[in-house]
Amino acid sequence: MEVIIRPDADQAAALTARLIAQEVRLRPNAVLGLATGRTMERVYNHLVRLHQTEGLSFRECRTFNLDEYIGLPPEHSGSFAYYMRRHFFSRVDLRPENAHLPNGLAADLPAECARYEALIRQSGGVDLQLLGIGPDGHIGFNEPLSALRSRTREKALTSSTRQANADAFGGDFQQVPCRAITMGVGTILEAKRCILLATGERKAAIVAQAVEGPITAMVSASALQLHPRCVVIVDEAAAAGLDGADYYRWLFEHEPEWEAFR
Repeated sequence: MEVIIRPDADQAAALTARLIAQEVRLRPNAVLGLATGRTMERVYNHLVRLHQTEGLSFRECRTFNLDEYIGLPPEHSGSFAYYMRRHFFSRVDLRPENAHLPNGLAADLPAECARYEALIRQSGGVDLQLLGIGPDGHIGFNEPLSALRSRTREKALTSSTRQANADAFGGDFQQVPCRAITMGVGTILEAKRCILLATGERKAAIVAQAVEGPITAMVSASALQLHPRCVVIVDEAAAAGLDGADYYRWLFEHEPEWEAFR
């Protein structure tokens, strides 16, 4: 795991977008694992800008989102399908048939989870997985005590997770669905490369637990410590609890692999 600290949230998101762009330029048919949430809106805005100003093309890419609520149609403004169309899919040249999300309306949810897993495998696996982190340290919707080898499955959502996602439902967390389909921790760890982006002081304590604390099913993001190619990108506010912050800053300024991104 590598940790990169940027001065503010926009610079953290810009670096994240540049790393995704690098992957797409090197591998035009890259399989991208995508995330949603307020933190990611900046990332998608930067990717759209690169598409518009530098010709970054997603036409041959395939995408797989981490999760989707159970029971919401894709037209619902709170669904992740709606979020992705609004913030990314409708603004770049990604072909609609190459954009994949779990079907939260499937009549047979276990079969839908198995189908989604199989489709990821058939696509050659995820080349780069974008991740956020929830208030309790979850990645995807892998709430506390999610098995570290878990696969795509149904998951009940905690009250804190529903409250964190209430903005898309008019601020009323009671309107946020209680269940979702999510990629499992094991599914996420099979991505060839992972980028976790976290910004803001509210994420500082949980980022420190995930990055520098013990690997535990209580904080599913801590499993990323096991990944051979994981980069955690944070702004100064989210880095406030990191004991190794000075070392992480020094590495970014001196490691040759980051020279083009400084």
